[in-house]
Amino acid sequence: MARIVMKFGGTSMAGIERIRNVANRVKHEVDAGNQVAVVVSAMAGETDRLVNFCREASPLYDPREYDVVVASGEQVTSGLLAIVLQSMGVNARSWLGWQLPIRTSDAHASARIADIDTERLNAALATGEVAVIPGFQGMADGDRVTTLGRGGSDTSAVAVAAAMKADRCDIYTDVDGVYTTDPRIVPRARKLSRVTYEEMLELASVGAKVLQTRSVGLAMKEKVRVRVLSSFDDSHDTEGHRGTLIVGDDEIEEGSMERQLITGIAHDKNEAKVTLVAVPDRPGAVATIFTPLADASINVDMIVQNVAHETGSTDVTFTVPKAELTRALDVLEKQKPVIGFERVLHATNVCKVSVVGVGMRSHAGVAATMFKALADRGINIQAITTSEIKVSVLIEDDYTELAVRVLHTAYGLDAEEEADA
Repeated sequence: MARIVMKFGGTSMAGIERIRNVANRVKHEVDAGNQVAVVVSAMAGETDRLVNFCREASPLYDPREYDVVVASGEQVTSGLLAIVLQSMGVNARSWLGWQLPIRTSDAHASARIADIDTERLNAALATGEVAVIPGFQGMADGDRVTTLGRGGSDTSAVAVAAAMKADRCDIYTDVDGVYTTDPRIVPRARKLSRVTYEEMLELASVGAKVLQTRSVGLAMKEKVRVRVLSSFDDSHDTEGHRGTLIVGDDEIEEGSMERQLITGIAHDKNEAKVTLVAVPDRPGAVATIFTPLADASINVDMIVQNVAHETGSTDVTFTVPKAELTRALDVLEKQKPVIGFERVLHATNVCKVSVVGVGMRSHAGVAATMFKALADRGINIQAITTSEIKVSVLIEDDYTELAVRVLHTAYGLDAEEEADA
């Protein structure tokens, strides 16, 4: 007997027929003798509809009441799935966030899970009952409903799996696993059977949309084995090689296919470039730029400081999320007398392309291969950032697909070049 958490996203829950499909998958696990908890998202598009209601009601809505409204989408799907499971003869019931309870911080619309009391949940599972839990929601002090931010159901599922010491957390989506890159751009992209937590965390943070970044970080911290697979795959083989396992580094053997130099290529067009021209070249100048941005909760990614001009000034370039560009520019203009820059330039026609892989730790020349492959195709690099297992470059967005294809081939990731593909 295994203890499993199954999470289903919005496309999997979009209508009664799809909910019946989900129920069949849950029943398969129950019939196999497993203890099952299910975490569900709202139906596809439902959360956006509820958010728009709040905005129409008042542009300056109370975030506590906003959470009450948007959390209702998951309440509907959890109740419907429990009803369908019961009609199939499966003992099931829904558990709302306050009934477990799932305790969170009081940062409404972006709360973080602090603790999950699983005593009642464990007792229910021991009787063979399937627990259906709405993702995305919890409860803060004062018994106020909270939500975890967009994509938060992934984090809910991993947190529940960690709290109930599940053997595995299965994340069902509309894709059948993690690929070496977006197969819509590179048809020869390969599906990976296993990826390390670190690699998945980097891939998620630089544009791969398979899992929410917070959920991967939590899985790594709590050592929860996560599997990504498709809810539209007709196979019910839970012990085979469907999907992609997200596991610890020790579970991927040396020399295996997944231990190659580069695991995947990701891209993110949600970037905006900002350049401050003629910033005084003096100690503390950079702090006057990035401290007010941090105080405004604006995340800065790539940073490039040019060689100082003979005039005693330098140019500083960095990127921010595209949605935060207007706020970032406003913060910088207000700080112009303190920072002392001459003018500010900005552009949104940029894209971040990244190569990720644990093999970088023991191999030299990864960045050189990337730079040469892009240069050979006339693709100019505007900024660079690195970590132990990642190299990212900022390029003009018109070259995104070409860059991804070129790099995928340069690192030998094309499926037809792999013996195990």
